[in-house]
Amino acid sequence: MTIRRWNSWGWETVSYPLPEQATHFLMDQLGGATPLPAASLTDVLASVPETRLEAHPLVDCSAEVRVNHSRGQSLADWLALKSGQLGVIPDGVAMPTTSEQVAELLQWAKQHQYKIIPYGGGTSVAGHITPQAAEQPILTLSLARLNQLINVDKDSLLATIGAGATGPQVEAQLQSQGYTLGHFPQSFEFSTLGGWIATRSSGQQSLYYGRIEQLFAGGRVETLEGALNIPAFPASAAGPDLREWVLGSEGRIGVITEAIMRVSPCPSYESFRVVVLPSWEQAIALLKKLVRLRLGLSMLRLSDGVETDTHLQLAGHPRSINALRWYLQKRGCGQGMCMLTVGFTGQQKSQYQNKIKLCKQLVAQHKGVSTGEWLGKKWAAGRFRLPYLREALWQRGFLVDTVETAIAWSQINLLKEQLENAVANALVDEGEKTWVFTHISHCYPQGASLYTTFLFRQADNYTTTYARWQKLKQAACEAIVKVGGTISHHHGVGKDHAPYLKAEKGELGIQQIKNWLINFDPNQQLNPGTLLPNPLLPSTLTPDSDQEDISRLSQDEPTDNQLSVHHDACQQMA
Repeated sequence: MTIRRWNSWGWETVSYPLPEQATHFLMDQLGGATPLPAASLTDVLASVPETRLEAHPLVDCSAEVRVNHSRGQSLADWLALKSGQLGVIPDGVAMPTTSEQVAELLQWAKQHQYKIIPYGGGTSVAGHITPQAAEQPILTLSLARLNQLINVDKDSLLATIGAGATGPQVEAQLQSQGYTLGHFPQSFEFSTLGGWIATRSSGQQSLYYGRIEQLFAGGRVETLEGALNIPAFPASAAGPDLREWVLGSEGRIGVITEAIMRVSPCPSYESFRVVVLPSWEQAIALLKKLVRLRLGLSMLRLSDGVETDTHLQLAGHPRSINALRWYLQKRGCGQGMCMLTVGFTGQQKSQYQNKIKLCKQLVAQHKGVSTGEWLGKKWAAGRFRLPYLREALWQRGFLVDTVETAIAWSQINLLKEQLENAVANALVDEGEKTWVFTHISHCYPQGASLYTTFLFRQADNYTTTYARWQKLKQAACEAIVKVGGTISHHHGVGKDHAPYLKAEKGELGIQQIKNWLINFDPNQQLNPGTLLPNPLLPSTLTPDSDQEDISRLSQDEPTDNQLSVHHDACQQMA
Protein backbone atom coordinates (compact mmCIF):
# COMPACT_ATOMS: atom_id res chain seq x y z
CA MET A 1 0.00 0.00 0.00
CA THR A 2 1.29 3.46 -0.90
CA ILE A 3 1.64 5.59 2.22
CA ARG A 4 1.79 9.36 2.39
CA ARG A 5 4.64 10.85 4.42
CA TRP A 6 3.47 12.14 7.78
CA ASN A 7 6.09 14.89 8.16
CA SER A 8 6.97 15.83 4.59
CA TRP A 9 5.52 16.12 1.10
CA GLY A 10 4.10 13.27 -0.89
CA TRP A 11 4.24 9.50 -1.11
CA GLU A 12 6.95 7.56 0.68
CA THR A 13 7.80 5.73 -2.56
CA VAL A 14 8.46 8.92 -4.55
CA SER A 15 11.57 11.06 -4.26
CA TYR A 16 13.40 13.82 -6.09
CA PRO A 17 17.12 13.14 -5.59
CA LEU A 18 19.46 16.10 -5.41
CA PRO A 19 22.43 15.58 -7.74
CA GLU A 20 25.89 15.93 -6.16
CA GLN A 21 26.62 18.78 -8.56
CA ALA A 22 23.56 20.61 -7.20
CA THR A 23 24.65 20.05 -3.60
CA HIS A 24 28.07 21.56 -4.31
CA PHE A 25 26.42 24.47 -6.10
CA LEU A 26 24.23 25.26 -3.07
CA MET A 27 27.19 24.92 -0.70
CA ASP A 28 29.04 27.45 -2.83
CA GLN A 29 26.13 29.87 -2.52
CA LEU A 30 25.15 29.31 1.13
CA GLY A 31 27.92 27.37 2.87
CA GLY A 32 27.96 23.89 4.33
CA ALA A 33 24.85 22.71 6.13
CA THR A 34 23.78 19.93 8.48
CA PRO A 35 20.20 18.63 8.72
CA LEU A 36 18.41 18.83 12.04
CA PRO A 37 17.41 15.56 13.68
CA ALA A 38 13.83 14.56 12.91
CA ALA A 39 11.43 13.19 15.51
CA SER A 40 9.96 9.74 15.02
CA LEU A 41 6.25 9.20 14.49
CA THR A 42 6.26 6.80 17.43
CA ASP A 43 7.49 9.51 19.80
CA VAL A 44 5.02 12.05 18.42
CA LEU A 45 2.08 9.66 18.80
CA ALA A 46 3.07 8.97 22.40
CA SER A 47 2.73 12.70 23.19
CA VAL A 48 -0.79 13.14 21.74
CA PRO A 49 -3.22 14.18 24.50
CA GLU A 50 -6.61 12.61 25.12
CA THR A 51 -9.44 13.92 22.99
CA ARG A 52 -11.86 16.47 24.44
CA LEU A 53 -14.63 15.63 21.98
CA GLU A 54 -17.80 13.76 22.78
CA ALA A 55 -18.01 10.45 20.93
CA HIS A 56 -19.55 10.55 17.44
CA PRO A 57 -19.75 7.69 14.90
CA LEU A 58 -18.28 9.83 12.10
CA VAL A 59 -15.31 11.11 14.15
CA ASP A 60 -11.96 9.32 14.49
CA CYS A 61 -10.04 10.33 17.61
CA SER A 62 -7.06 8.00 17.16
CA ALA A 63 -3.66 9.60 17.65
CA GLU A 64 -2.23 8.89 14.19
CA VAL A 65 -5.25 10.23 12.31
CA ARG A 66 -5.18 13.40 14.42
CA VAL A 67 -1.46 13.92 13.81
CA ASN A 68 -1.86 13.31 10.07
CA HIS A 69 -4.49 16.08 9.90
CA SER A 70 -2.74 18.57 12.17
CA ARG A 71 -0.58 20.52 9.75
CA GLY A 72 -0.28 21.67 6.17
CA GLN A 73 2.85 22.24 4.10
CA SER A 74 4.03 25.70 5.16
CA LEU A 75 7.62 25.85 6.35
CA ALA A 76 6.37 26.50 9.88
CA ASP A 77 4.30 23.31 9.60
CA TRP A 78 7.32 21.39 8.36
CA LEU A 79 9.46 22.51 11.29
CA ALA A 80 6.71 21.56 13.73
CA LEU A 81 6.40 18.09 12.23
CA LYS A 82 10.12 17.48 11.83
CA SER A 83 10.81 18.59 15.41
CA GLY A 84 7.91 16.60 16.82
CA GLN A 85 6.76 19.66 18.76
CA LEU A 86 3.29 19.97 17.25
CA GLY A 87 1.73 21.95 20.08
CA VAL A 88 -1.98 22.14 19.26
CA ILE A 89 -3.50 19.23 17.33
CA PRO A 90 -7.17 18.58 16.56
CA ASP A 91 -9.16 16.51 19.05
CA GLY A 92 -10.65 14.40 16.29
CA VAL A 93 -11.14 14.07 12.54
CA ALA A 94 -14.56 13.64 10.94
CA MET A 95 -14.80 11.86 7.58
CA PRO A 96 -18.33 12.32 6.19
CA THR A 97 -19.43 10.77 2.92
CA THR A 98 -22.40 13.04 2.06
CA SER A 99 -23.43 16.68 2.29
CA GLU A 100 -26.07 15.64 4.79
CA GLN A 101 -23.44 14.16 7.08
CA VAL A 102 -21.43 17.39 6.84
CA ALA A 103 -24.56 19.32 7.87
CA GLU A 104 -25.10 16.92 10.78
CA LEU A 105 -21.51 17.35 11.97
CA LEU A 106 -21.72 21.13 11.77
CA GLN A 107 -24.86 21.18 13.88
CA TRP A 108 -23.27 18.79 16.38
CA ALA A 109 -20.21 21.03 16.62
CA LYS A 110 -22.41 24.12 16.89
CA GLN A 111 -24.34 22.58 19.78
CA HIS A 112 -21.13 21.72 21.67
CA GLN A 113 -19.30 24.93 20.65
CA TYR A 114 -16.43 23.04 19.05
CA LYS A 115 -13.97 24.79 16.77
CA ILE A 116 -14.12 23.41 13.21
CA ILE A 117 -11.31 23.26 10.63
CA PRO A 118 -12.37 22.20 7.10
CA TYR A 119 -9.65 20.01 5.59
CA GLY A 120 -9.05 19.22 1.92
CA GLY A 121 -5.71 17.75 0.90
CA GLY A 122 -3.52 19.27 3.60
CA THR A 123 -1.39 21.17 1.07
CA SER A 124 -1.80 24.71 2.42
CA VAL A 125 1.42 26.74 2.53
CA ALA A 126 -0.16 29.64 4.41
CA GLY A 127 -1.31 28.04 7.67
CA HIS A 128 -4.96 27.49 6.72
CA ILE A 129 -5.38 24.23 8.63
CA THR A 130 -2.95 24.82 11.50
CA PRO A 131 -4.99 24.72 14.75
CA GLN A 132 -4.78 27.60 17.19
CA ALA A 133 -4.91 27.07 20.94
CA ALA A 134 -8.51 27.14 22.16
CA GLU A 135 -10.42 26.31 25.31
CA GLN A 136 -12.98 24.52 23.16
CA PRO A 137 -12.21 21.15 21.51
CA ILE A 138 -11.11 21.27 17.86
CA LEU A 139 -12.77 19.16 15.15
CA THR A 140 -11.06 18.78 11.78
CA LEU A 141 -13.61 18.00 9.07
CA SER A 142 -12.02 16.07 6.21
CA LEU A 143 -13.73 16.08 2.81
CA ALA A 144 -11.62 13.17 1.52
CA ARG A 145 -14.61 10.85 1.03
CA LEU A 146 -16.68 13.40 -0.90
CA ASN A 147 -14.64 12.79 -4.03
CA GLN A 148 -17.00 11.48 -6.71
CA LEU A 149 -18.08 12.84 -10.06
CA ILE A 150 -21.81 13.30 -9.43
CA ASN A 151 -23.05 14.42 -12.82
CA VAL A 152 -21.88 15.63 -16.23
CA ASP A 153 -24.17 17.87 -18.28
CA LYS A 154 -22.45 17.29 -21.62
CA ASP A 155 -24.72 19.67 -23.49
CA SER A 156 -23.88 22.53 -21.11
CA LEU A 157 -20.26 21.55 -20.35
CA LEU A 158 -20.97 21.47 -16.61
CA ALA A 159 -19.81 18.82 -14.15
CA THR A 160 -20.87 18.42 -10.52
CA ILE A 161 -18.06 17.00 -8.40
CA GLY A 162 -17.55 16.26 -4.73
CA ALA A 163 -15.40 19.00 -3.22
CA GLY A 164 -12.99 16.55 -1.61
CA ALA A 165 -11.76 15.17 -4.94
CA THR A 166 -8.03 15.61 -5.45
CA GLY A 167 -6.57 16.81 -8.72
CA PRO A 168 -5.90 13.28 -10.04
CA GLN A 169 -9.39 12.17 -8.99
CA VAL A 170 -11.00 15.15 -10.71
CA GLU A 171 -9.12 14.59 -13.96
CA ALA A 172 -9.42 10.79 -14.03
CA GLN A 173 -13.19 10.92 -13.62
CA LEU A 174 -13.70 13.75 -16.10
CA GLN A 175 -11.31 12.36 -18.71
CA SER A 176 -13.14 9.04 -18.64
CA GLN A 177 -16.08 11.06 -19.99
CA GLY A 178 -13.92 12.97 -22.50
CA TYR A 179 -13.58 16.19 -20.51
CA THR A 180 -11.04 18.08 -18.42
CA LEU A 181 -11.23 20.82 -15.81
CA GLY A 182 -7.75 21.94 -16.86
CA HIS A 183 -6.80 23.09 -13.37
CA PHE A 184 -3.23 22.03 -12.61
CA PRO A 185 -1.63 23.75 -9.61
CA GLN A 186 1.77 22.44 -8.52
CA SER A 187 0.00 20.85 -5.53
CA PHE A 188 -2.28 18.99 -8.01
CA GLU A 189 -1.35 15.55 -6.65
CA PHE A 190 -2.96 16.17 -3.23
CA SER A 191 -4.89 19.45 -3.25
CA THR A 192 -8.67 19.31 -3.65
CA LEU A 193 -11.39 20.96 -5.67
CA GLY A 194 -12.93 22.54 -2.57
CA GLY A 195 -9.55 23.85 -1.48
CA TRP A 196 -8.96 25.42 -4.90
CA ILE A 197 -12.28 27.26 -4.65
CA ALA A 198 -11.83 28.31 -1.02
CA THR A 199 -8.40 29.83 -1.73
CA ARG A 200 -8.96 31.25 -5.25
CA SER A 201 -6.39 28.93 -6.78
CA SER A 202 -4.63 29.26 -10.12
CA GLY A 203 -3.46 26.34 -12.22
CA GLN A 204 -0.38 26.19 -14.39
CA GLN A 205 -2.57 26.38 -17.51
CA SER A 206 -5.01 29.01 -16.27
CA LEU A 207 -4.14 31.19 -19.24
CA TYR A 208 -6.19 28.80 -21.40
CA TYR A 209 -8.72 27.20 -19.03
CA GLY A 210 -9.14 30.08 -16.56
CA ARG A 211 -8.49 30.58 -12.88
CA ILE A 212 -10.75 28.74 -10.46
CA GLU A 213 -13.19 31.65 -10.18
CA GLN A 214 -13.81 31.34 -13.92
CA LEU A 215 -14.35 27.58 -13.64
CA PHE A 216 -16.56 27.59 -10.53
CA ALA A 217 -20.17 27.91 -11.70
CA GLY A 218 -22.07 27.05 -8.52
CA GLY A 219 -22.53 24.35 -5.93
CA ARG A 220 -23.43 23.58 -2.36
CA VAL A 221 -21.98 24.94 0.86
CA GLU A 222 -23.02 23.64 4.28
CA THR A 223 -22.98 26.43 6.85
CA LEU A 224 -23.86 26.68 10.53
CA GLU A 225 -27.03 28.46 9.40
CA GLY A 226 -28.04 25.84 6.82
CA ALA A 227 -27.23 24.87 3.23
CA LEU A 228 -26.27 27.53 0.70
CA ASN A 229 -27.17 26.26 -2.79
CA ILE A 230 -25.81 28.28 -5.69
CA PRO A 231 -27.27 27.54 -9.13
CA ALA A 232 -25.06 27.55 -12.22
CA PHE A 233 -25.97 30.19 -14.81
CA PRO A 234 -23.99 31.12 -17.92
CA ALA A 235 -24.25 34.68 -16.61
CA SER A 236 -26.54 36.64 -14.31
CA ALA A 237 -27.23 40.28 -13.50
CA ALA A 238 -29.45 39.39 -10.52
CA GLY A 239 -27.62 41.34 -7.87
CA PRO A 240 -24.38 40.32 -6.10
CA ASP A 241 -22.90 37.02 -7.19
CA LEU A 242 -23.15 34.49 -4.33
CA ARG A 243 -20.18 32.60 -5.73
CA GLU A 244 -18.03 35.50 -4.53
CA TRP A 245 -19.08 34.73 -0.96
CA VAL A 246 -17.55 31.28 -1.38
CA LEU A 247 -14.46 32.01 -3.47
CA GLY A 248 -11.62 32.93 -1.13
CA SER A 249 -13.71 32.24 2.00
CA GLU A 250 -11.04 29.80 3.28
CA GLY A 251 -13.42 27.73 5.38
CA ARG A 252 -14.73 30.65 7.43
CA ILE A 253 -18.35 30.68 6.27
CA GLY A 254 -18.95 26.98 5.77
CA VAL A 255 -17.85 23.78 4.09
CA ILE A 256 -18.01 23.36 0.31
CA THR A 257 -19.38 19.88 -0.36
CA GLU A 258 -20.31 19.93 -4.06
CA ALA A 259 -19.05 22.13 -6.88
CA ILE A 260 -20.55 22.69 -10.31
CA MET A 261 -17.61 23.29 -12.62
CA ARG A 262 -17.24 24.55 -16.19
CA VAL A 263 -15.35 21.85 -18.07
CA SER A 264 -13.78 21.56 -21.51
CA PRO A 265 -13.39 18.70 -23.99
CA CYS A 266 -10.00 17.03 -23.60
CA PRO A 267 -7.54 18.71 -25.98
CA SER A 268 -6.54 16.85 -29.10
CA TYR A 269 -3.13 18.49 -29.29
CA GLU A 270 -0.85 19.71 -26.54
CA SER A 271 2.85 20.36 -26.03
CA PHE A 272 5.16 22.45 -23.86
CA ARG A 273 8.21 24.09 -25.39
CA VAL A 274 11.07 26.02 -23.87
CA VAL A 275 12.55 29.11 -25.47
CA VAL A 276 15.48 31.11 -24.14
CA LEU A 277 15.66 34.88 -24.20
CA PRO A 278 18.97 36.78 -23.88
CA SER A 279 17.74 39.01 -21.03
CA TRP A 280 14.91 39.65 -18.58
CA GLU A 281 14.01 42.85 -20.46
CA GLN A 282 13.61 41.05 -23.79
CA ALA A 283 11.61 38.31 -22.10
CA ILE A 284 9.20 40.76 -20.44
CA ALA A 285 8.62 42.55 -23.74
CA LEU A 286 7.81 39.21 -25.38
CA LEU A 287 5.48 38.16 -22.56
CA LYS A 288 3.41 41.32 -22.80
CA LYS A 289 3.07 40.92 -26.55
CA LEU A 290 2.11 37.24 -26.33
CA VAL A 291 -0.54 37.72 -23.67
CA ARG A 292 -2.07 40.81 -25.29
CA LEU A 293 -2.40 39.15 -28.67
CA ARG A 294 -4.62 36.52 -27.01
CA LEU A 295 -3.19 33.66 -29.05
CA GLY A 296 -4.87 31.03 -26.91
CA LEU A 297 -1.65 29.77 -25.32
CA SER A 298 -2.20 27.62 -22.26
CA MET A 299 0.86 28.65 -20.25
CA LEU A 300 3.59 31.26 -20.04
CA ARG A 301 6.18 30.67 -17.31
CA LEU A 302 9.29 32.85 -17.30
CA SER A 303 12.33 32.14 -15.10
CA ASP A 304 14.72 35.00 -14.40
CA GLY A 305 18.45 34.58 -15.01
CA VAL A 306 19.22 33.29 -11.52
CA GLU A 307 16.38 30.76 -11.54
CA THR A 308 17.34 29.62 -15.03
CA ASP A 309 20.92 29.00 -13.93
CA THR A 310 19.78 27.32 -10.70
CA HIS A 311 17.46 24.93 -12.52
CA LEU A 312 20.22 23.99 -14.93
CA GLN A 313 22.51 23.33 -11.96
CA LEU A 314 19.87 21.22 -10.21
CA ALA A 315 19.05 19.22 -13.34
CA GLY A 316 22.09 16.97 -13.24
CA HIS A 317 23.28 15.54 -16.61
CA PRO A 318 26.23 17.99 -16.73
CA ARG A 319 27.37 16.97 -20.22
CA SER A 320 23.98 17.62 -21.78
CA ILE A 321 23.54 20.88 -19.87
CA ASN A 322 27.02 22.12 -20.83
CA ALA A 323 26.28 21.32 -24.47
CA LEU A 324 23.02 23.27 -24.21
CA ARG A 325 24.83 26.25 -22.63
CA TRP A 326 27.41 26.22 -25.41
CA TYR A 327 24.71 26.17 -28.09
CA LEU A 328 22.73 28.98 -26.45
CA GLN A 329 25.81 31.14 -26.01
CA LYS A 330 26.62 30.76 -29.69
CA ARG A 331 23.07 32.01 -30.39
CA GLY A 332 23.49 35.11 -28.19
CA CYS A 333 22.05 33.80 -24.90
CA GLY A 334 24.75 33.78 -22.25
CA GLN A 335 24.88 35.14 -18.73
CA GLY A 336 21.48 36.47 -17.64
CA MET A 337 19.54 34.37 -20.13
CA CYS A 338 15.95 33.56 -19.15
CA MET A 339 13.97 30.41 -19.87
CA LEU A 340 10.37 30.75 -20.98
CA THR A 341 8.14 27.66 -20.95
CA VAL A 342 5.16 27.97 -23.31
CA GLY A 343 2.12 25.73 -23.34
CA PHE A 344 0.29 25.05 -26.60
CA THR A 345 -3.16 23.48 -26.36
CA GLY A 346 -5.80 23.05 -29.04
CA GLN A 347 -8.63 21.02 -30.50
CA GLN A 348 -7.89 21.49 -34.21
CA LYS A 349 -4.51 20.64 -35.70
CA SER A 350 -4.37 23.76 -37.85
CA GLN A 351 -5.24 25.98 -34.91
CA TYR A 352 -2.60 24.31 -32.77
CA GLN A 353 0.08 24.60 -35.45
CA ASN A 354 -0.73 28.26 -36.09
CA LYS A 355 -0.16 29.05 -32.41
CA ILE A 356 3.28 27.48 -32.57
CA LYS A 357 4.13 29.28 -35.82
CA LEU A 358 3.06 32.71 -34.52
CA CYS A 359 4.89 32.19 -31.25
CA LYS A 360 8.12 31.24 -33.06
CA GLN A 361 7.93 34.42 -35.13
CA LEU A 362 7.53 36.60 -32.04
CA VAL A 363 10.33 34.79 -30.20
CA ALA A 364 12.67 35.44 -33.12
CA GLN A 365 11.75 39.14 -33.10
CA HIS A 366 12.94 39.31 -29.48
CA LYS A 367 16.21 37.44 -30.22
CA GLY A 368 15.00 34.29 -28.49
CA VAL A 369 16.21 30.77 -29.17
CA SER A 370 13.92 27.76 -29.34
CA THR A 371 15.15 24.54 -27.71
CA GLY A 372 12.44 22.43 -29.31
CA GLU A 373 10.32 20.01 -27.30
CA TRP A 374 13.00 18.19 -25.26
CA LEU A 375 13.10 20.56 -22.27
CA GLY A 376 9.35 21.04 -22.47
CA LYS A 377 8.80 17.29 -22.26
CA LYS A 378 11.16 17.10 -19.27
CA TRP A 379 9.18 19.85 -17.56
CA ALA A 380 5.82 18.21 -18.28
CA ALA A 381 7.02 14.82 -17.01
CA GLY A 382 8.07 16.30 -13.67
CA ARG A 383 5.64 19.18 -13.34
CA PHE A 384 4.16 17.91 -10.06
CA ARG A 385 7.37 16.42 -8.62
CA LEU A 386 9.11 19.66 -7.67
CA PRO A 387 7.62 19.78 -4.12
CA TYR A 388 9.46 16.49 -3.42
CA LEU A 389 12.70 18.43 -3.79
CA ARG A 390 12.03 20.03 -0.40
CA GLU A 391 12.77 16.74 1.35
CA ALA A 392 16.00 16.22 -0.60
CA LEU A 393 17.12 19.72 0.35
CA TRP A 394 16.16 19.10 3.98
CA GLN A 395 18.36 16.01 4.07
CA ARG A 396 21.31 18.19 2.97
CA GLY A 397 20.62 20.84 5.64
CA PHE A 398 18.87 23.40 3.40
CA LEU A 399 15.37 24.86 3.52
CA VAL A 400 13.34 26.29 0.65
CA ASP A 401 10.25 28.47 0.75
CA THR A 402 8.31 30.68 -1.63
CA VAL A 403 6.20 33.83 -1.72
CA GLU A 404 4.00 34.91 -4.59
CA THR A 405 2.19 38.08 -5.56
CA ALA A 406 0.77 39.90 -8.58
CA ILE A 407 1.17 43.48 -9.74
CA ALA A 408 0.78 45.69 -12.82
CA TRP A 409 3.42 45.49 -15.55
CA SER A 410 4.53 49.06 -14.84
CA GLN A 411 5.66 48.06 -11.33
CA ILE A 412 6.80 44.50 -11.85
CA ASN A 413 10.53 45.23 -12.06
CA LEU A 414 10.43 47.50 -9.02
CA LEU A 415 8.64 44.88 -6.95
CA LYS A 416 10.96 42.10 -8.11
CA GLU A 417 14.02 44.13 -7.18
CA GLN A 418 12.76 45.21 -3.76
CA LEU A 419 11.36 41.79 -2.89
CA GLU A 420 14.55 39.96 -3.79
CA ASN A 421 16.75 42.52 -2.02
CA ALA A 422 14.63 42.36 1.14
CA VAL A 423 14.86 38.56 1.29
CA ALA A 424 18.53 38.41 0.32
CA ASN A 425 19.46 40.78 3.17
CA ALA A 426 17.09 39.51 5.86
CA LEU A 427 19.68 37.29 7.55
CA VAL A 428 22.79 39.40 6.96
CA ASP A 429 22.90 40.38 10.65
CA GLU A 430 23.38 36.69 11.48
CA GLY A 431 26.10 36.26 8.87
CA GLU A 432 23.79 34.03 6.84
CA LYS A 433 23.28 34.07 3.09
CA THR A 434 20.01 33.56 1.24
CA TRP A 435 19.77 32.33 -2.35
CA VAL A 436 16.87 34.11 -4.08
CA PHE A 437 15.34 33.86 -7.54
CA THR A 438 12.01 34.58 -9.22
CA HIS A 439 9.77 33.45 -12.03
CA ILE A 440 6.59 34.81 -13.53
CA SER A 441 3.98 32.09 -13.15
CA HIS A 442 0.87 33.69 -14.68
CA CYS A 443 0.40 36.51 -17.17
CA TYR A 444 -2.45 38.92 -17.81
CA PRO A 445 -2.79 41.85 -20.22
CA GLN A 446 -2.43 44.24 -17.26
CA GLY A 447 0.24 42.51 -15.18
CA ALA A 448 1.66 39.24 -13.92
CA SER A 449 2.34 37.06 -10.92
CA LEU A 450 5.82 37.05 -9.39
CA TYR A 451 6.77 33.80 -7.66
CA THR A 452 9.93 34.18 -5.59
CA THR A 453 11.85 31.23 -4.15
CA PHE A 454 14.47 31.47 -1.42
CA LEU A 455 16.85 28.91 0.05
CA PHE A 456 18.74 29.16 3.33
CA ARG A 457 20.57 26.97 5.80
CA GLN A 458 19.05 25.23 8.76
CA ALA A 459 20.43 26.46 12.08
CA ASP A 460 21.71 24.09 14.77
CA ASN A 461 18.30 24.03 16.51
CA TYR A 462 14.65 24.31 15.57
CA THR A 463 13.90 27.52 17.45
CA THR A 464 16.61 29.51 15.66
CA THR A 465 15.68 27.95 12.33
CA TYR A 466 12.07 29.01 12.81
CA ALA A 467 13.17 32.54 13.73
CA ARG A 468 15.20 32.73 10.51
CA TRP A 469 12.15 31.77 8.49
CA GLN A 470 10.07 34.39 10.29
CA LYS A 471 12.54 37.12 9.36
CA LEU A 472 12.59 36.03 5.73
CA LYS A 473 8.81 35.76 5.53
CA GLN A 474 8.29 39.14 7.15
CA ALA A 475 10.84 40.82 4.89
CA ALA A 476 9.14 39.40 1.81
CA CYS A 477 5.60 40.31 2.87
CA GLU A 478 6.54 43.83 3.87
CA ALA A 479 8.29 44.41 0.54
CA ILE A 480 5.20 43.20 -1.32
CA VAL A 481 2.73 45.47 0.47
CA LYS A 482 5.13 48.42 0.39
CA VAL A 483 5.29 48.42 -3.41
CA GLY A 484 1.58 47.63 -3.72
CA GLY A 485 1.42 43.99 -4.78
CA THR A 486 -1.30 41.64 -3.63
CA ILE A 487 -0.36 39.58 -0.59
CA SER A 488 -1.38 36.45 -2.49
CA HIS A 489 -1.94 35.65 -6.15
CA HIS A 490 -2.83 31.98 -5.63
CA HIS A 491 -1.79 30.63 -2.21
CA GLY A 492 -4.61 32.30 -0.29
CA VAL A 493 -4.35 34.19 2.99
CA GLY A 494 -4.51 31.56 5.71
CA LYS A 495 -3.02 32.58 9.04
CA ASP A 496 0.43 33.50 7.76
CA HIS A 497 -0.76 36.32 5.48
CA ALA A 498 -3.68 37.54 7.60
CA PRO A 499 -1.75 40.42 9.25
CA TYR A 500 -1.05 41.93 5.82
CA LEU A 501 -4.55 41.76 4.38
CA LYS A 502 -5.55 45.20 5.65
CA ALA A 503 -2.91 46.84 3.48
CA GLU A 504 -4.80 45.53 0.45
CA LYS A 505 -8.42 45.77 1.57
CA GLY A 506 -8.36 48.98 3.60
CA GLU A 507 -10.17 49.80 6.85
CA LEU A 508 -13.68 49.72 5.42
CA GLY A 509 -12.99 46.58 3.42
CA ILE A 510 -11.71 44.72 6.48
CA GLN A 511 -14.74 45.79 8.48
CA GLN A 512 -17.11 44.46 5.83
CA ILE A 513 -15.24 41.15 5.63
CA LYS A 514 -15.57 40.88 9.41
CA ASN A 515 -19.30 41.54 9.21
CA TRP A 516 -19.66 38.92 6.48
CA LEU A 517 -17.87 36.29 8.56
CA ILE A 518 -19.85 37.09 11.71
CA ASN A 519 -23.16 36.75 9.83
CA PHE A 520 -22.28 33.16 8.91
CA ASP A 521 -20.43 32.30 12.10
CA PRO A 522 -21.39 34.54 15.04
CA ASN A 523 -19.49 32.43 17.59
CA GLN A 524 -16.31 32.24 15.48
CA GLN A 525 -16.18 28.46 15.37
CA LEU A 526 -15.14 27.99 11.74
CA ASN A 527 -11.40 28.00 11.08
CA PRO A 528 -10.63 30.84 13.53
CA GLY A 529 -7.57 32.95 12.80
CA THR A 530 -7.64 32.20 9.08
CA LEU A 531 -8.19 35.08 6.63
CA LEU A 532 -8.63 37.55 9.51
CA PRO A 533 -6.97 37.21 12.90
CA ASN A 534 -9.36 36.52 15.77
CA PRO A 535 -11.19 37.88 17.63
CA LEU A 536 -13.51 39.48 15.07
CA LEU A 537 -15.24 41.24 17.94
CA PRO A 538 -14.98 43.90 19.29
CA SER A 539 -15.05 46.04 16.17
CA THR A 540 -11.44 47.21 16.55
CA LEU A 541 -9.35 44.57 14.85
CA THR A 542 -6.59 43.45 17.17
CA PRO A 543 -4.29 40.96 15.47
CA ASP A 544 -3.54 37.89 17.51
CA SER A 545 0.09 36.92 17.69
CA ASP A 546 0.39 33.52 16.11
CA GLN A 547 3.28 32.79 18.39
CA GLU A 548 1.88 29.58 19.80
CA ASP A 549 3.48 28.29 16.57
CA ILE A 550 6.88 28.84 18.16
CA SER A 551 6.00 26.75 21.20
CA ARG A 552 5.43 23.78 18.96
CA LEU A 553 9.09 23.94 17.94
CA SER A 554 10.61 23.93 21.38
CA GLN A 555 9.52 23.02 24.86
CA ASP A 556 11.33 26.13 26.08
CA GLU A 557 9.58 29.49 26.26
CA PRO A 558 10.09 31.63 23.12
CA THR A 559 12.49 34.52 23.35
CA ASP A 560 11.41 38.16 23.23
CA ASN A 561 13.08 38.49 19.83
CA GLN A 562 11.10 35.60 18.40
CA LEU A 563 7.86 37.02 19.73
CA SER A 564 8.54 40.46 18.33
CA VAL A 565 9.34 39.56 14.71
CA HIS A 566 5.86 38.68 13.51
CA HIS A 567 4.09 40.86 16.09
CA ASP A 568 5.79 43.98 14.70
CA ALA A 569 4.48 43.18 11.23
CA CYS A 570 0.98 42.71 12.64
CA GLN A 571 1.11 46.08 14.34
CA GLN A 572 2.34 47.85 11.22
CA MET A 573 -0.35 46.35 9.01
CA ALA A 574 -3.10 46.95 11.59
